[in-house]
Amino acid sequence: MTTPPTGRLIPVGAGHDLVLSRTYRAPVEDVWASVTESERTARWFGPWEGDAAPGNVIRVRMDHEDQTPWCDLRVDACEPPHRLALSMSDAAGDWHIELLLAHDAGQTELRLVFHLDDTAGLGETGPGWEYYLDMLTASRSGRPLPDFAEYYPSLKPYYDGLR
Repeated sequence: MTTPPTGRLIPVGAGHDLVLSRTYRAPVEDVWASVTESERTARWFGPWEGDAAPGNVIRVRMDHEDQTPWCDLRVDACEPPHRLALSMSDAAGDWHIELLLAHDAGQTELRLVFHLDDTAGLGETGPGWEYYLDMLTASRSGRPLPDFAEYYPSLKPYYDGLR
């Protein structure tokens, strides 16, 4: 089975935003808890530790990556329950990420936005985050977590084509 891609690439200023979204029939506070509380992020991404206040660095264990590495994330902004902005640096480069939540008519939309200086690596980034967002969805509904093989390499051509 191939999972359909949902990402959009939007030109902004000197770069681009890669935007992926999911919608949940749930209060915004519940979806916010799924992406900010360590015991809940552990169900789909990995647990985190530290003081998650703006300007601080937290450590996140990436449970679904090879060797479950820990990475440092800087909390750039935290505006519960609507906006969380994070940044990090790793071997792939610098990442500036926002989680934006909006509630309307009994549904909460979660938008994951990557602020990109260039679009190199979209073929890897897009499928990986489709996978993580679907893991979030599965963890919220109690369904089994998806298999990464459903996302990569099948979604790579779509994301490469956005460039």
